[in-house]
Amino acid sequence: MANLRDVRLRMRAIRQTLQVTKAMNLISTAKLRKGRRILEDTEPYFTRIQKSMFDILSGVGDVESNFFKPPDKNRMRTAVMVVTSDKGLAGGYNANIYRQVNEFCTGIKNPILILIGSIGYRYFIHSPYLILENFSFRSQMPTVENAKEIAEYIISQYLWGMFDAVHIVYTHMYSTIKLLPVQRQILPLDVKEIQAELSRNEGQERAELHFEFLPSVETVFDALVPLYIRGIIYGCLVEAYVSEQSARMAAMDEASRSAEEMLADLQINYNRARQAGITQEVSEIVSGSAALGN
Repeated sequence: MANLRDVRLRMRAIRQTLQVTKAMNLISTAKLRKGRRILEDTEPYFTRIQKSMFDILSGVGDVESNFFKPPDKNRMRTAVMVVTSDKGLAGGYNANIYRQVNEFCTGIKNPILILIGSIGYRYFIHSPYLILENFSFRSQMPTVENAKEIAEYIISQYLWGMFDAVHIVYTHMYSTIKLLPVQRQILPLDVKEIQAELSRNEGQERAELHFEFLPSVETVFDALVPLYIRGIIYGCLVEAYVSEQSARMAAMDEASRSAEEMLADLQINYNRARQAGITQEVSEIVSGSAALGN
């Protein structure tokens, strides 16, 4: 009877865990759909800013701006923005980011980390890299205001000379089953990279156009750059968010299957133990009845 009681307790615990994993799977599914819808709604606005920047650069050639300043080779410091999650239970989502950041930092000089997500902070606090700042959104959907806060901080530190280049490492969702960490350079700006990104988004190269800018090209350009960087960061944050939800869906789905398999095995063991107990009780009754009859 004690064995049956233990099996029942284990089965009840697994059923409760199964309810949690299925609920988290449904929640992640809803968040994934919402995140992708928001990204699709806001993407045209930032793409338009990107096109305007390319029109300026292609029409007037070189622009005198601090956002194009070449890094000092002797004292070059690189800021690496790392986007991780604020909570776990997402499979290998964060571990893949850790591996990508470690590989990238070993190939650059004087890396400085700017972390986005509390899980990443818990990991990199024990690493040899300097952590300059940490942002956390408490597992909420990233907003444009969040991206604005990060972009303003990045731009101010870059113009002040804290670092000479800015890269971001995040998870890109190619499909629901293909989630890969990628890194891209944000600052200093690269005209060829802007054109290449526009070509990838539109499927064709953007024609070089000539415009007249008032009050000056530099003024218009410096006003657009913060919006452009904000758009890049926002896109990366939302892409990482939907990738996190997709990874959590897969992890919870796998956990649910494992729980169901364990529950099925325990049910078989429970039935066997219960049948053995019933058989033993019947045998004792029959033996007792036979003894009384004799």
